[in-house]
Amino acid sequence: MVKVLINGYGSIGKRVADAVAKQKDMEVIGVTKTKPDFEARLAIEKGYKLYTAIPERKSLFEEKGIEIEGTIFDVIEEADIVVDCTPGGVGKENLKMYKEYKVKAILQGGEKAQYVEDNFNVLWSYDRCYGRDYVRVVSCNTTGLCRILYAIDSVTDIVKVRAVLVRRGADPNDVKRGPINAIVPNPPTLPSHHGPDVVSVIPELEGKIFTSAVVVPTTLMHMHTVMVETTGTTKEDILEGIERTPRVITVSAEEGLNSTATIIEFARDIGRMRYDLYEIAVWEESINVVDKEVFLMQAIHQESDVVPENIDCIRSMLEMVDDNIKSIEMTNKALGLLK
Repeated sequence: MVKVLINGYGSIGKRVADAVAKQKDMEVIGVTKTKPDFEARLAIEKGYKLYTAIPERKSLFEEKGIEIEGTIFDVIEEADIVVDCTPGGVGKENLKMYKEYKVKAILQGGEKAQYVEDNFNVLWSYDRCYGRDYVRVVSCNTTGLCRILYAIDSVTDIVKVRAVLVRRGADPNDVKRGPINAIVPNPPTLPSHHGPDVVSVIPELEGKIFTSAVVVPTTLMHMHTVMVETTGTTKEDILEGIERTPRVITVSAEEGLNSTATIIEFARDIGRMRYDLYEIAVWEESINVVDKEVFLMQAIHQESDVVPENIDCIRSMLEMVDDNIKSIEMTNKALGLLK
């Protein structure tokens, strides 16, 4: 049982903590918070040992009657690895602490690729990250692109990739970003950062991928329109590639799954906590091949698709399992993924 510390018990951190707790080969030795809010209370109710990430704020928890175990410095030396789920930009600063305490650490997609030794997607870079000390699990959008490109790459050679990302404006609980009444180019410059982020995982796509992104007034999911020039394939081949690729499912608009809202309703109906959809969902009707170019649309649940990747990244960095498919199977079974 490897000991995992979750630094930052927020949108991603609480999901990663619950996912770690379900694995047979790892345990959560603690979670951290910077403020005594409802998530701090829930962490304790779930049985997690709670620490403050900022020692100077210890008294704030005491004033609110939230009993903590101490500060992050009281637990970090016990950890085999830290999963940093702090807001973007904070993880980079925390790297100094992890290196000082000689503990391995996983950063999230809000950090820059160059701050770590490598960038993780279980299908593409599990072996490269094996035994590494500091790795970044790429963002939800990059994770989704990496998965679908793996499916396509499994049946044909990729020549060029174009993707338009329609991004949710904020997470459901992120009220400080709303109300919203606009479509915002994000970023307004082209290409967006998502293409280079994919290249950080799949170097062979250097110079072959171009992405753009806009933010729209919704909170449920992102949506991608993906266009991939290949050396030749068919819709049937692409469907077979998707079928063989873990964590990629097809959905049918004809059967009522015709929007991100109905896909989220599907996640609720199959009993997913927080309606998390770890898998990316490709609309079957959208898949088309014209003159060797593949077209499709897919939906990405931004709060959860990186969660299983964090679990597999732990196994890779700690050299727990030397085969990515075996790790995927272990993670998927524990979390109840569809495939």
